[in-house]
Amino acid sequence: MITMELQVAVAKIEKYATSESGDTVEVVERPNGGISIVMADGQSSGRGAKWISTLVVRKVIALLADGVRDGAAARAASDSLFTERKGKVSATLNIFSVDKQSGTLVITRNNPAAVLLSLDEKIKILDDPCLPVGVYRGTRPLISEVSIDTSLTAVMFTDGLVHAGTRYGESMDIITCLQASLEGENPSPQIIADDLLGYALSLDQGRPTDDITVVALRVMKLDGDNVRRMFVRLPID
Repeated sequence: MITMELQVAVAKIEKYATSESGDTVEVVERPNGGISIVMADGQSSGRGAKWISTLVVRKVIALLADGVRDGAAARAASDSLFTERKGKVSATLNIFSVDKQSGTLVITRNNPAAVLLSLDEKIKILDDPCLPVGVYRGTRPLISEVSIDTSLTAVMFTDGLVHAGTRYGESMDIITCLQASLEGENPSPQIIADDLLGYALSLDQGRPTDDITVVALRVMKLDGDNVRRMFVRLPID
């Protein structure tokens, strides 16, 4: 009997006065029935950064869809970018993979920005040092694995969130903001992602100084049928 469901939400915005975000997020179904969420942030901003992040993400999702393990897919994407740009550009990379066979969430990081986990109302910070992809051949990610249960919330983000407010002498307290959001009445991952992005935008006075992407994942009690659903909202100029 199915008793839990996974919910994932993304909130993202481009740097102020740029036409395109250099961050890319994609979702791919895994061969064993799980899913992976892949997020990359290309060096710099605008169209050039978008090309970099898209190259990295598409390489990763193609390999994951073929059954390649997350760490190997991340290394291959790094080597591909290194070969394409001769180590002169980089990208940060994160992967959240829900593996139904092992009953775990696999977290892959090539991103100095932390990943935050909430387990039984306690926030754990995954912030061990790691390298972005594309600078060196054979760059390895950091990989963590946690059991899937209804107390689990995971949040990953690009560095635009970390640096929000610095232009105005403010600092983004991501952990406090996440704690406040989690104290709401069973908040959805969209509420969590929106709360974090909204706080960052307020610190940047509505003009983000960098591309910002927030991905929130929650394991919740199943409330309804067994149908898989996805919802996307894309503002159009």
